[in-house]
Amino acid sequence: MAFDERTLNGMGVLAAVVRNGSFAAAAGALDMTPSGVSRAIVRLEGRLGVRLFERTTRSVALTDEGRRFHEQIAPLLAGLEDAATEAAQGQAAVRGRLRVNVHPFFSRLILGPRLGSFMRQHPELRLELITREAMGDMIAEGFDLAIRFGEPRNSGLVARKLLDTRILTVASPAYIKRQGRPAAPADLDSPQHRCIQFLDPETGKRFPWEFHRGRKRLELPIDGALLVNDVGTMHGACLAGYGIAQVMELGAETLLAEGRLVNVLPDWADERFPLYALYPSRSHVPAKTRAFLDFVVAVAKLGTAAQEPGPVEAPRRARRGA
Repeated sequence: MAFDERTLNGMGVLAAVVRNGSFAAAAGALDMTPSGVSRAIVRLEGRLGVRLFERTTRSVALTDEGRRFHEQIAPLLAGLEDAATEAAQGQAAVRGRLRVNVHPFFSRLILGPRLGSFMRQHPELRLELITREAMGDMIAEGFDLAIRFGEPRNSGLVARKLLDTRILTVASPAYIKRQGRPAAPADLDSPQHRCIQFLDPETGKRFPWEFHRGRKRLELPIDGALLVNDVGTMHGACLAGYGIAQVMELGAETLLAEGRLVNVLPDWADERFPLYALYPSRSHVPAKTRAFLDFVVAVAKLGTAAQEPGPVEAPRRARRGA
């Protein structure tokens, strides 16, 4: 006998008749007509090749074959019902495994210090936070959610912008004292200044240097002897006075407020850089995903309230799917 949807439906009707004591009562419980219940049982009996019920005008009772069959399927039907209930609860409850792809900077400085409170709020959640410079293939690698800087690539993923932050051109006071402060972007393209280059993890090329003022935009072919692909190394070199770097304002507020970094071109700091959440579908977003998104939005708004001392910036403008 082939097992299909009609067989499973017939088993459900059989269990309802046994549970409610009659075809009429089962029909009411299943929102069916009594004749519909009767036809479902007849079809099931035909597929099984046995008679399941003895029927009279006043009563209905399981046959011996029907009783044995019901005893065998009852635990299976209960298991299916439990599985469906658990799946439905998973849509509304913050529980199970959540696998998140996130940029190392945002994870280390913004999320990390507050993860403890989030996990305590959701004790049934198992969070896998995987940090990486490049996003990779989110779906193939089994991620439920990605938190990435830069404009997202074209894909079937839902992209929700979480925030924008400014791009600043910065240097340390020691560098400014030794090399002078540039008055305009073009001043950086001279032997007087050293610019720290950052490698785009997606393309393997250097990020271009851009400067925005209102609607005006400049992109300069600035070169530099130092090329890095690590945020900590870039900021270590900048804070030590080696050269000038372009960084995100998010997370740099304390360094700027303390004077450890100086925004050397404040009139050219109108470029905005986005942070996005990426996930597979708008339909039936699990509660665990919604809860983590709410957490990310709240923490991002706090900015430096979540940070600890140390290198604090992400590479600039990872527009190609950071």
